[in-house]
Parts: sequence; C-alpha cells; structure tokens
Amino acid sequence: MEQRIAVTGYTGTVGGGVARILAGEGVPLVLPVRAPERARPLPGAEVRRTTYADVGASVKALEGVDILLMVSAAEEADRVATHRAFIDAAAEAGVQHVVYTSFLGAAPDAAFLLGRDHWHTEEHLRSSGMAWTFLRDNLYLDAVPGLAENGVIRGPAGTGRLSAVAQADVVRAGAAVLRAPGEHAGKAHDLTGPEAFTLAEAAATLSELTPHTVRFENQTHEEAVASRAEHGAPDWQVEAWISTYTAIARGEMDRMSDDVERLTGRQPLGLRDLLSGEG
Repeated sequence: MEQRIAVTGYTGTVGGGVARILAGEGVPLVLPVRAPERARPLPGAEVRRTTYADVGASVKALEGVDILLMVSAAEEADRVATHRAFIDAAAEAGVQHVVYTSFLGAAPDAAFLLGRDHWHTEEHLRSSGMAWTFLRDNLYLDAVPGLAENGVIRGPAGTGRLSAVAQADVVRAGAAVLRAPGEHAGKAHDLTGPEAFTLAEAAATLSELTPHTVRFENQTHEEAVASRAEHGAPDWQVEAWISTYTAIARGEMDRMSDDVERLTGRQPLGLRDLLSGEG
C-alpha cells in the first residue's frame, strides 16, 4: 500500500517546491496550510487547514498521513514550543516518519541562536516514537543578496566563511528523501553549497554580477545592535540576526558536505550560479 505524504509550508518556497515536484510525479499529497485560500490548486493534492500550534486541528489535518515533511516554522520567541505541539499532533495522528528541515550544526550551545531551536526540535522528534530524518541546511544562498542594506553587508562575521545552500537544492534534496523515506530514517543530511566564502567575497561577487556596488563592514556586537535599532524588532530577534554573523566568525557555517549531490545527483548551486539565473 502506498504511503501517504504530507508536505507543510506549501505556500512557501521549500514546501511549495517539494510539493510541486512530487505532484508532478503523480504522488498524492496532503497539504496542511494556515490559509487554504492562499494555496493554489495542485493535482492530486488535498489541502487541509491547520497551524503548528493548534494540536487539535493538526491531528485532524494529519489523519491518514504516513510520512510528513515538516518545514520549520517562522521565527518567533518560542518556536520550540510551536514545533513540539505539531510533533505531538503528528504522533497522535499516527504519522510514522517525520522529515524535518533543521539547521547545519544544530546544537544546544550553537553560536547561531536559532540553531539551538532546531536542536531542541530534533531532540523532541528523537523521543517522539516516530522515525525521523533531518535536513540540516545552512543559511539560504538566496538570502545573501538581501544581507546588504544600502550597499553594505554589516555584521561581526570577520573573515569567517559561509557554505550557504540554494533553496532549489534544499527542495530537490527534500523531494529525493520523500521518494524513498525508509532509506533515510535515522539520518541527518548536511545541505551546503559547493563553496565556503567570506562575506567580503560575497560582497565582491554581488558587485560584479548585479547592478549594485556592495561592500562588507565588520562590526562589534554593540555596533551591530545599534545599526539594527531602526528596524524596531524585539531584542530576541535582533540577537538572532546578529548571531548569524557571530556563527560565521566562529567557523560554524563553513562546513562542507556532498550530501546535496549524493541525494540529488547534481552539483549544488554556488553564488555565481544563483546570480546568473541558473537553478
């Protein structure tokens, strides 16, 4: 009997990309979404309304589902509690295997503060009784151009390196795992790009391949906090943003892996590929 797959995050880039690949291959899907009215119809897919924090609605939305792709929730002050609620709902609904989009180097003491959220989520999945697979992607390559504000990438990253991964490669890797989930049970895949670059090198590449001139400005933690005050974000979010750069400086994001190529059969995209429109 064919296993039923649910894909969350359908209205986003990663979940939507995975769902479209699988639907194009004739795989019937369940798509749990927050706002069904925003979900474009997909052949063979059933849209069901829920949010991660609503356990009752999530149990109902996941009825009959065997395999679940759980795309991590949007950043919030207590994202771990939201994740735990959804994992508990999945277990109650009878889901057998959860594929979770985690983060490279997830650890309880990760310099990247959001990486700690992912570690605690992984631990809850390990103790849930369900099979699990972790897709530990690095920062998204697609977000690198957006690091520049008014032509400057600012942060305490120093000369640390970043092996950022394209969202398209995360999508392809996720689809590959869901085609044969049993082969990946109990495994964590590190998803990185083909190179690790400094933010100064990224700025130079952006200057070369886009209409904008970009430079990198190293900052102290205090300077980084002050330069982000205009956004009006809560303290926890500002600290999470800054910890991205701190983690780069400490070498936590320069790890290289061949897991993308092994899973997808193709080399991952680099920054030049992405800026040139490849993908």
